[in-house]
This record gives sequence, structure tokens and C-alpha cells, in this order.
Amino acid sequence: MESSATLSIIALWALFLGTHMGLSSLRLRPKLVSLLGARGFLAGYSIVAFATFIPLVGVYGANKHMGAYYGYGSQVGAARPLMYLGMVLALTLCVGAFMNPSPSSIAPGGGDIRGVLRVTRHPLFMGVALIGLLHLAVARVHATDLAFFLGLPIVSLIGCWHQDRRHLATGGEAFAAFHASTSFLPFARGGFAGFREAPLALLAGIALTIGLRIAHPAIFGGAS
Repeated sequence: MESSATLSIIALWALFLGTHMGLSSLRLRPKLVSLLGARGFLAGYSIVAFATFIPLVGVYGANKHMGAYYGYGSQVGAARPLMYLGMVLALTLCVGAFMNPSPSSIAPGGGDIRGVLRVTRHPLFMGVALIGLLHLAVARVHATDLAFFLGLPIVSLIGCWHQDRRHLATGGEAFAAFHASTSFLPFARGGFAGFREAPLALLAGIALTIGLRIAHPAIFGGAS
């Protein structure tokens, strides 16, 4: 039963990633946009995303902490404070991605490199990836937890790479300049000043971290 749940989580991650990359590929996306229109394509893309991600979360939620046991990171004394600091950074990136969207976002921004875009050109995906890694670092990790939370950084990083390749092929000189002036991985070019330029996103990241810490047992059924 445990191995079946783990395999189901892996399969659903593969389906989620495969449909995302397939629908947004250079070969298929233009045909779908021509057929459905830009809004129709976005609606269909979103429906497919929810249709794959919601079952993924459901399967994991019903099978948390199952299968082989890989350890408990919170046994390390400094793990929890570092987890909260990391969550502030991750959630600040996620919020900042909507406040100052990049040219490669679903709703593209103008490419003004400030705020979280100084940290990474993929703040939303990198924030999600960091959330997955942080949970693996401090949670009681069994096979199903490993499959679910490791999927977050894997899918995010592959998605960022695919997004860059597509926009470099179609975005012209403007995106090429944006790509050349920003970093793929967070802080690869420094970028700490970006948090000073995004005070509202940082405050939201702090507030969300505190709120999630308080509500975590009620929502997710555990302290981590």
C-alpha cells in the first residue's frame, strides 16, 4: 500500500510536469493559442494544471508519513529557526513574483529588474522549490513525503529551464537582455538588495510564515 501511494505521487508529478511542458511547448502552444485564443488557452492550461495537481495533493494528504523512513531533520537544534527564516525568504519570493512579474510570467511584466527579480528571474518557482526543500530538511520524512516534497524543486527547476528556453526562442532581444541580466538560481549574482526594494513582499512573507506556523497543525495535521 505504501509503495503504491509513493508510485502514485511520482506518477502524478510526472503527469503534471509532462502536461505543463507539452501544452507550453514551441510546437503545440502556438497551435492551441491559434485555435482557442490567448484567454482560451490560459483557461485550458489552468484546468489541466488543477486536474493534475489537486489529485496529487489529495493522494499525498491521504498517505502522509508512509513507507520507508528517512529521518527527522528537526532533531538538529538549529533546524527550526533556519526553517522559519527560509520560509520567509521563500514566501517573499512568491509574493514578490506577483507584485513585480517577470517577462516570462503568465501575466508578463515589463522586465524592470528590481525587487525579487534581482534575486532570481523565477521568483515564484524558486520560492516553491525552496518550500519543498525546507520541508525535507525538517519534517519526518517517509517515502511518500520524499516523493511529494522532492517533486516541488524538481518540477520547479525543470519548469524554469523550459520556460527560459521557450522565451529565448520567442521573446526577442528584450527577453534575451532580461535573461542575461538576471540569475537562474537565487542569489547567484548577489541580489540581497532586492529584498530592500520589496518591503511589502517581505512583510507579507513574514506575516504568512507566522500565520502558517500557527495554523499548520489545524490545516496539515502536524507541527511540520
